[in-house]
Amino acid sequence: MPNIKSFQDVLEKEFSYATDKYAINFLKEKTKDFVKLMSYYRCAMMEIETKFNVLNEEFSLEHDRNPISSIKTRLKSVESILGKLERKSLPNSIESIEDNLNDIAGIRVICPFPDDVYILAEALLKQDDITLIEKKDYIANPKSNGYRSLHLIVSIPIFLKEEKRIMKVEIQLRTIAMDFWATLEHRLKYKKDYVFTPEMEEELKECAFMSAELDKKMDNLRKITEK
Repeated sequence: MPNIKSFQDVLEKEFSYATDKYAINFLKEKTKDFVKLMSYYRCAMMEIETKFNVLNEEFSLEHDRNPISSIKTRLKSVESILGKLERKSLPNSIESIEDNLNDIAGIRVICPFPDDVYILAEALLKQDDITLIEKKDYIANPKSNGYRSLHLIVSIPIFLKEEKRIMKVEIQLRTIAMDFWATLEHRLKYKKDYVFTPEMEEELKECAFMSAELDKKMDNLRKITEK
């Protein structure tokens, strides 16, 4: 279990940035319970990350290469959580957060090749302590803006001193090329004080198509070298 003090520090930092009156009151009243819940989500992320690291090690031994380039984890901020509850017209409570939001804890797994994405996803979902809640394949069916990634919402048990809790984690699996496009698309499209034009949207879609073609070409080269 991570040190609670570290989460207290994180929450206090979030509190210092909070400007919305309701957000401030919420933090004052629910700090302890919120910190505890965030620690549970962080533990769940640790469990999932460990599973991917074990799969990466096993794959490396069998195939002499790693299917994982990097793993990133994140917890939603306090104001982001409250904002999502408000947009969905959901109760502002600790129980509501746990019951209704699936993306508080997030893990992004970056793979060299598209095949690696599906190999890892399949291997993870075969494990008997993982339950699939939702799957969205934006690689087979990209979003209208060109975004590609495989999204999984899963639940996993974490074992505490006196109880077992089932926690939800959002997992995104994508290739290096997909991650490159998505990262820069977000930086460009959501830059402050700039209106993104339809022409620029089309340019981004074209870049997404080029990214997909790059994945195909690199994957074909991999298959040739592994024959």
